[in-house]
Parts: sequence; C-alpha cells; structure tokens
Amino acid sequence: MVEGNEIRSLLRPFLLLLLCERPGHGYELIERLGELGVPGVEPGHAYRVLRDLERARLLRSAWEPSGAGPARRRYELTPEGRGDLEGWVPRLAAFSRVLGSCVERWSEISRAEVSRAGGLTGGGR
Repeated sequence: MVEGNEIRSLLRPFLLLLLCERPGHGYELIERLGELGVPGVEPGHAYRVLRDLERARLLRSAWEPSGAGPARRRYELTPEGRGDLEGWVPRLAAFSRVLGSCVERWSEISRAEVSRAGGLTGGGR
C-alpha cells in the first residue's frame, strides 16, 4: 500500500489503467484505486484528474441514470487515452527499477548494520 502525496502525480496513469480494464463511475474508480494499493484518494482530487483527462480527450464521460439515486457520470477510455497509457508503461517500469534499487540498497545497509551490531555484542564478551 502506498500512502502520501508522492503518489498523487501518478493518478493519471493509474486512472487510465483502471479505465482500460473497464469503464467506471468516479467513486467506483476511487475504490478501485484503493484495491490497486492507492487508498485514501480525495474525491475532489480524483475528479479534477478525471476532468483534466477528459479535456485532453484521453477519456470521455456521459451521464448514466441510476435506479438507486441520481444519475452518475460514467467514464471510459478513448483510443488516445490508451496511447497515453502505453506511453506511461515504460516510464513506470523505469521508476519501478529505481525504487527497487533504492529499497535493495537500504536493505543491504540495514543488514550490514545488524551484522555489525551482532558482531560487536557477541564478539566483545
């Protein structure tokens, strides 16, 4: 699970991915973001990103009647949105490699510190 503001800049490709999987409504997309590992997205922020994506013609939306309440806006990916998502994938993969490298290096530092600490307490007696 990823938390914090660092993930906000990645809502664009995450929403495009979810819409590539299947169309959806705003609150449903926010729930699906949580399932993706991005919990607690503020609805106002998600809707701003969705509006920006629609203005860029990467998705389209239409009001859909709801039997259980007011009409809801349904979002779906456009071919341009699919192309934009395809452009994000190599960038996300590179970012993933950098993050993986960072985590691995931290793990090596932590293991070395534990090893040194164990050697100091065990070897000094």
